[in-house]
Amino acid sequence: MSLTPAFEIGVWNAWIFIIPFILVTFGLPPLLKRKIKTESALWASPSYTRSERRYGQLSYVIMVVLSVYSVFLPLVVGTVWLYAGLAVYFMGFAFAVLAVLAFISTPVDKPNTTGVYSISRHPGYLGMFSIFIGIGVASASWVYLLLALILLAPLRSFMISEERWCCERFGDAYREYMNRTPRWIGTQKSGSNSQP
Repeated sequence: MSLTPAFEIGVWNAWIFIIPFILVTFGLPPLLKRKIKTESALWASPSYTRSERRYGQLSYVIMVVLSVYSVFLPLVVGTVWLYAGLAVYFMGFAFAVLAVLAFISTPVDKPNTTGVYSISRHPGYLGMFSIFIGIGVASASWVYLLLALILLAPLRSFMISEERWCCERFGDAYREYMNRTPRWIGTQKSGSNSQP
């Protein structure tokens, strides 16, 4: 990693990893919605408080900055950084795809608790975060990694608000799910300090 951030436009820049993420996140749900007869949980929207909406807006701004910066961020081809970053990226991409597919196939009146949701309560966010970390590693950019880590703060607040909404909507079924499934893989399950 270099102390000075790279900033040049090129074909082999990090943007080539952002395009599939955008297509899965925004293209896959509408495409598959036509094939599913029941209303999906993907289109159910919680009611957020004013501060939660601000955290959501901040996370979107950071994601846009990361996406735009990726256009000017060259990949470090032929290095260990690239291969390590690709491994993290593809793991995150798999989580993002599986989370979208699980959401689309879950009816709106039931919580997502199966598939990839059985090992993490927020696999979509985990996937997105891993994608950005993978891009930062693949491009050996400490600036990109720092921005990706900063994204974690508003995302955490957003996740807690969604868990609160799920507890209100699904009651004991969701609380039981929280007790057996960690928020992130490898972290503690629901407890007094992680309750929404």
